[in-house]
Amino acid sequence: MQAPSPALARKIAATIADEIGARPAQVEAAVGLLDEGATVPFIARYRKEVTEGLDDTQLRNLETRLAYLRELEDRRAAILASIDEQGKLDDALRAQIEGADSKSRLEDLYLPYKPKRRTRAQIAREAGLEPLADGLLDDPTRVPEEFAASFVDAERGVADAKAALEGARAILIERWGEDATLVGELREWLSANGVIRARVAEGKEAAGVKYRDYFDHAEPLAKIPSHRLLALFRGRREEFLQLELDPGADAEAGNAYAEGRVALHAGIRIQGNAADAWLGNACRLAWRAKLQLHLMLDLFNQAREKAEAEAIAIFGDNLKDLLLAAPAGPRVVLGLDPGLRTGVKVAAVDATGKLVATDTIYPHEPRRQWEQSLQSLAKLCKAHGVSLIAIGNGTASRETDRLAGELIQRHPELSLQKVVVSEAGASVYSASELAANEFPDLDVSLRGAVSIARRLQDPLAELVKIEPKSIGVGQYQHDVDQYRLARSLDARVEDCVNAVGVYVNTASAALLARVSGLSSTVAGNIVVHRDANGPFKRRSDLLKVPRLGEKTFEQCAGFLRIAGGDQPLDASAVHPEAYPVVERIVRESGRGVAQIIGDGAFVRALKPERYTDERFGVPTVRDILRELEKPGRDPRPEFKAARFAEGVEDIKDLKPGMVLEGVVSNVAAFGAFVDIGVHQDGLVHISALADRYVKDPRDVVKAGDIVKVKVLEVDVARKRIALTRRLEDAPGQPAPRQGEREPRGGGAHTNAARDAGSRGGNERGSNDRGRPAPRQQAAPFDSAIADALKGLRRS
Repeated sequence: MQAPSPALARKIAATIADEIGARPAQVEAAVGLLDEGATVPFIARYRKEVTEGLDDTQLRNLETRLAYLRELEDRRAAILASIDEQGKLDDALRAQIEGADSKSRLEDLYLPYKPKRRTRAQIAREAGLEPLADGLLDDPTRVPEEFAASFVDAERGVADAKAALEGARAILIERWGEDATLVGELREWLSANGVIRARVAEGKEAAGVKYRDYFDHAEPLAKIPSHRLLALFRGRREEFLQLELDPGADAEAGNAYAEGRVALHAGIRIQGNAADAWLGNACRLAWRAKLQLHLMLDLFNQAREKAEAEAIAIFGDNLKDLLLAAPAGPRVVLGLDPGLRTGVKVAAVDATGKLVATDTIYPHEPRRQWEQSLQSLAKLCKAHGVSLIAIGNGTASRETDRLAGELIQRHPELSLQKVVVSEAGASVYSASELAANEFPDLDVSLRGAVSIARRLQDPLAELVKIEPKSIGVGQYQHDVDQYRLARSLDARVEDCVNAVGVYVNTASAALLARVSGLSSTVAGNIVVHRDANGPFKRRSDLLKVPRLGEKTFEQCAGFLRIAGGDQPLDASAVHPEAYPVVERIVRESGRGVAQIIGDGAFVRALKPERYTDERFGVPTVRDILRELEKPGRDPRPEFKAARFAEGVEDIKDLKPGMVLEGVVSNVAAFGAFVDIGVHQDGLVHISALADRYVKDPRDVVKAGDIVKVKVLEVDVARKRIALTRRLEDAPGQPAPRQGEREPRGGGAHTNAARDAGSRGGNERGSNDRGRPAPRQQAAPFDSAIADALKGLRRS
């Protein structure tokens, strides 16, 4: 992609500035930094003076829109060149193309000039039938059959008047179907008024039962929630559903209206002339045979892209919450990966995350070695000073949790605490190349226990080893564009890692690779250098690492921490380039750096304006002072664990009215899934999340939150649990809705949100019970033009 001209760059900057709430100069500055190779985290934190304070959210949106608009400009240039080569580019067309503000508008304008296979209309033009089409359009008093007789030419493939009229009609249909103005008007109208209609595919009622709520479903395209739309598209892809886009609740009236707009655009007036019926039929076919299908596919694509963007954003938000969950910190942890027949895998890691012991115990069916298992666990805990027990939340989790609870009761002297943690992605990590390199001699099944233990110590450091898509906190994650999803999630991981910072002397290569400016190769080189030469003493020593040059150092240095090194500032988020600011404070105060760091009263008394210069302004100096006050501060919350109710281990143990504590495992557009310790997450519908109206569930809860919920309904057979955070709600009574009718029963946490749309028993469309509205008698064609005119006046 070539860099745009200065004028074009200013145009793009102005567009983006308007969208993200900034000034064009700020956008131009940020674009310049991005083009130089700077990362979003680096720009957001260390170039505030340059961008005048654009935050990471604005910068991510800027980055995305910049790519889109540059692609748009590249496509615009290619289209102009193509039409110019054909000798058909006049000033009016050039102005339209240069004024197009979206890819769809560009493609509408290009459609008549786009190279294509020979069409019926092209063949008709070659047979000399265009004058016939234009003649009937210009003078509808002509009798079509009589006028067409003069165009019969067997040598040119026109056998009779009927064939001539069919060819002329094909010319008009193609002309109208490729008219950018008409296509744009109809797209806008259909987007606002279209109704997406789903029906069960013939003979698929039994096989597609999970989509039964959509077997006869209708809903306005403009209002359908993203998760429901993705569910419909999945049903169509799996060939259980057939989807259509009707032009309004009354499809026939809508079709007549659309045909009227085609006629209006073509200048056709139905006045009882000889050619009126023929022209009307051409308008009808132009809409029904060409435009409607084209626009349906186009609008479905647009709607899907929008729905995917929302789903990807939800996944990213949930991933961020999970990555920034509270770390237990440097404590010795015993990780338990539960299992029945294959046993419970055990791994003990020390305070630094180093594996120190492993075991496999068989407390459950079929071996039932309960006492032996307790003895083995107690021995490990005593030998290694374990203080926390991390229990994976998969199969046999509650039984293993009970085992850990008994261990704690029998050995109070060990001061143990147990925590159930999500094991999502642990099996992916266990079988990965990264895990094989880290533990080449360790059985795959035991690697999962190590991951479970470490993710309690530091969720961020451990989860970065797993492909984000495998962590399973998304909504319809398998139904969206995987490339876009991967890019978005990678950006979220990068933002989280850099927000927290990384201790370079203990971090894994996987964690280092997420630091601003570091590739996986350079991250690996850091680890190799560290292993060969010992811990880094100063940040500047990083320049000795192969392939880590000045530019890379600039991007990464501020996010890498060195604890206990030669330079106290290296343990903070103060960038080495800004050390001179601290040195001025040191000289002026007569105190050493180590004395200043952490002295809140002294630092708060300093005036940022006193230490600015031509390079570092007040925003950067304020950040430096905050770091001096609390060096290396962690933005993550304080660690605490949920306590699951004793005796509630299976969905069969649940009773309506129970009040339980649980952990939010996933947040979707229609509510939040909560792990209450029964192997099956319950769903708190958006209407039951709070005592007030909730527009976005994440305004109230996020993944990892510990919440109290009441059980409303339990469906053991379908494995559904309906919960509420409004503890005064009466069980057995559906919670009041707030505009969305979504599934209230919970589903399995594994890919729970992915399947949410198709498993709901209460998910319907806009019509009562989801049935299509009764069809009215179609409006006659001669009144459709009047309807179109009314519509144009309304718009």
